[in-house]
Amino acid sequence: MASAAPISAHSATHSAAPAPFEHLFRRPGVGLGSHAGKAVILAPMEDVSDEVFRKLSREHGADLCVTEFVNAEGLLRGCRTAKRKITLGADDTPTAIQIYGSNPERLAEAAVDAEAAAPSFIDINCGCWVPKIAGRGAGAGWLRDPIAMVAMAKLIVETVKMPVTVKTRIGYGPESEMPIIELAKRLEGVGVRALTIHCRTAQMGHSGAADWSYAAKAKKEVHIPVIVNGDIKTADDAKRALDETGCDAVMIGRAAIDHPWVFDECRALLDKGVHRGPPTPDERFEMCKKHLIANVGARGEPFGVRVTRRHLTGYLRGLPGASAIRKRLLFSDSLYECLAILDEERQRVSTAA
Repeated sequence: MASAAPISAHSATHSAAPAPFEHLFRRPGVGLGSHAGKAVILAPMEDVSDEVFRKLSREHGADLCVTEFVNAEGLLRGCRTAKRKITLGADDTPTAIQIYGSNPERLAEAAVDAEAAAPSFIDINCGCWVPKIAGRGAGAGWLRDPIAMVAMAKLIVETVKMPVTVKTRIGYGPESEMPIIELAKRLEGVGVRALTIHCRTAQMGHSGAADWSYAAKAKKEVHIPVIVNGDIKTADDAKRALDETGCDAVMIGRAAIDHPWVFDECRALLDKGVHRGPPTPDERFEMCKKHLIANVGARGEPFGVRVTRRHLTGYLRGLPGASAIRKRLLFSDSLYECLAILDEERQRVSTAA
């Protein structure tokens, strides 16, 4: 795509979304605070937001989940990985399927396949900053040409029957003025039903601080739900992000990898104004076991054990001898051995308490 193109002024046509879709982002009649019921959403993360982790997150308070991002070309070619990513179980709801690609027509075709999987809605990834994605014009690469991005979103909206949303960033970087405010209006104008804003530029990746003020500015300009994302690591962060932006929901990504309890903690603070205590040692060990068992059930040994390891550092954090426990688990690909290690260490920690 070419260098960043300006967006002309646009007057969006606003229309109220049907209640069921709106309620994905705020449940009515929950709590008394100004943010009560506002959704806390699991972000789409490659090799993280799979069916197993979505279920764990939902059990611990996530209101809505988004799949790992799905390559449009892979989906259309019948790639096994892409098919796995869009397969949703009967209890995997509400969940959105996120797709990415650089060709508008192929994205629209992939959206039809994703729609057939019956997600709650389809999300378009216009925010992935990884060079091998953005450099090819997909993900955040769309931000180099916002006019083309809006036209692509319009095509997808017109192709499928279910709601279409967009996840993006404040700009590609380093624009003199970030395009997200005008872009939000244009996307609403072509029928996009909600917008998630990661409040960094694409060139920032995950470095530097997220600037939530851009989400606040965008929210003032549109009537569709706006979800704020970036640097939301704790319940206090979630509340502060909503306080500062007026957004409809928060999306949590990397913080959930180590600490899925963050969703329960957010719900307690937003709905009841209370801080939930940290997980107990027993809860930490139980999370390790549950995730290992579920991943092996879904993917078999040894892969199911291996893909769980990235979570264990956080699950075990704060326990006496946590580093030694992790090292023991690292050298076993057997579910039976890992469960035995966890039971042994659980007893050791309990006895020492």
